[in-house]
Amino acid sequence: MIVETLIKLFKRDLNILITEIEAYKEEKNLWIATETVKNSSGNLCLHLVGNLNAFIGAPLGNTGYVRQRDLEFSLKNVPKSELIKQVKDTIIVVENTLNSLLENDLQKEYKRRVNEETMTTEYFLIHLTMHLSYHLGQINYHRRLLDK
Repeated sequence: MIVETLIKLFKRDLNILITEIEAYKEEKNLWIATETVKNSSGNLCLHLVGNLNAFIGAPLGNTGYVRQRDLEFSLKNVPKSELIKQVKDTIIVVENTLNSLLENDLQKEYKRRVNEETMTTEYFLIHLTMHLSYHLGQINYHRRLLDK
């Protein structure tokens, strides 16, 4: 039951991410950063794609994804069409991976870092939905504020 809910939430918010990226009037505005707005929407999009592929696709779906987190924040001017393609590809990875999980997989330990407290896979997947939602709100605000 929780797997179906997680799939719905991830797909809903990743599709909203596509809508937000498509809504930019000027493609160059995806990459605006200011003194007070440090991360552009383009970089936040790359970060979300990297995050979900690194924490869902690679460990749970055995996709072989290798994260390059620094590039998520340093790359600039990636075409809007490429950002959208990466999000669509991520939707497929997340859906396929979550569909492959069994209920008992959700209760297994998930550990990201050596010195981090342990958590269940279910807990971490819920955390990832909240992380996605948090940055999605930032992207929406960035677009309305800086894409004039």
